[in-house]
Amino acid sequence: MKDKINQLIEEVKALQASTTEEVESLRIKYLSKKGTVSGLFDEFKNVPNEEKREIGQLLNILKNSAQDKINSLKNTFAANNKSDRDLDLTRTAEPIKLGTRHPLTLVKEEIAEIFSRIGFTIAEGPEIEDDWHVFSALNFPPEHPARDMQDTFFIEKNPDILLRTHTSSVQIRVMKNQKPPIRMIFPGRVYRNEAISYRAHCFFHQVEGLYIDKNVSFADLKQALLYFAKEMFGADTQIRLRPSYFPFTEPSAEMDISCNLCGGKGCPFCKHTGWVEILGCGMVDPNVLDNCGIDSKVYSGYAFGMGVERITNLKFQVKDLRLFSENDVRFLEEFKSAF
Repeated sequence: MKDKINQLIEEVKALQASTTEEVESLRIKYLSKKGTVSGLFDEFKNVPNEEKREIGQLLNILKNSAQDKINSLKNTFAANNKSDRDLDLTRTAEPIKLGTRHPLTLVKEEIAEIFSRIGFTIAEGPEIEDDWHVFSALNFPPEHPARDMQDTFFIEKNPDILLRTHTSSVQIRVMKNQKPPIRMIFPGRVYRNEAISYRAHCFFHQVEGLYIDKNVSFADLKQALLYFAKEMFGADTQIRLRPSYFPFTEPSAEMDISCNLCGGKGCPFCKHTGWVEILGCGMVDPNVLDNCGIDSKVYSGYAFGMGVERITNLKFQVKDLRLFSENDVRFLEEFKSAF
């Protein structure tokens, strides 16, 4: 009987069927009340006691194998015989509905890619920082308004710890731990205590840049930013630099680009000036270099910083900053083919 059961186990494993009727015939042959397997269970009562355990285990293996094989054949034909009414013709040909990268991510990556072509690498740092990295090392005087609670989120239990207001804190970390030449950009999220509206938010994203070496000049800064503007907004883009003030750069400037909507002729978007502001920049103040252990008599450098949301607005004319953080799928789907 043992040999017979083993032979049937191998036979069941090799079962094939080409129609559902054949599958049903196999079920009846092996698993019905008068089938082969049931007949063997009837014979089991005649098995000697010393063999009952081994034979019983083999019978269970045979029964389970037969049941699994019949079910497998049934499922094969069930999958192949679906009618057209079971098909959802509105579904995409892709098995999974595809999403899209966030527009801010797309623009941030494009900015990084443009600067990588002229030798800039990427560095990142913590979003929770101390006062020295965010303010003091960057030449902010104690009375500077940026230190006020209205602009900065301070950690309540320790007023020296705060949410960074700019990614310049990463510049300080790099300058403290790396010797020139330094050529890096610093993307990241920053926080400021501002009322949320269509034009402002309490958090946003920046990409800052830093280049320090011997004999770095303002002309180097201008050329790098002109290259960026043309690569980001088109070969016809022009730039202008207006004098400004930042505690950590001297001289400092605001950079405008010719309006990419009207080509500099004047329109409501650029307030009929033909120019749109996109970033701040300047030569690194010697005090900042000295604070970080870099000899300002030997080295010089430039720095710049831009808001990713600002650049994204210019590229896609998104009028409400709140859309970037609301995770509205309808808004995000508009950028599937942006790049």
